Amino acid sequence: MQKTILALSIFVFATTSHAAMDHSSHGGGMSGGGGGSSTCEKARFDKFQPENLANVAPESEFSFTAFNVQKPEQIEVSVKSHPVQITTEARGDLYRVTGKLPAELKNTTARISIKATTKVEKCNGEGGWLVTIGE
Repeated sequence: MQKTILALSIFVFATTSHAAMDHSSHGGGMSGGGGGSSTCEKARFDKFQPENLANVAPESEFSFTAFNVQKPEQIEVSVKSHPVQITTEARGDLYRVTGKLPAELKNTTARISIKATTKVEKCNGEGGWLVTIGE
């Protein structure tokens, strides 16, 4: 009977210790599961021009910087669900992105939405800002 309790105690201890070790690799880090590790920094955007909530004319130019994007083809911009053609300029480890607001948007507030799609989904990024488009 004592051997059974001892064996059961060792089994429970070994199982919980193994489970604790397995869970230590989940979460916080940027390493991928399944043996390999792929690290990345999420794509991010800043230096929005015109500024957030600015009043602008129809077809105004806008610009922003994109960080942690490997290729300019990964960046997509839309304004109120209208795809926008963009121009990118590499500047060191970032891209300067410019575009124009769609001509059909007038007398409205619109979000300039940005998405960067990478090969590794957890590295994708989204951002954007609001502008008020006049007449």
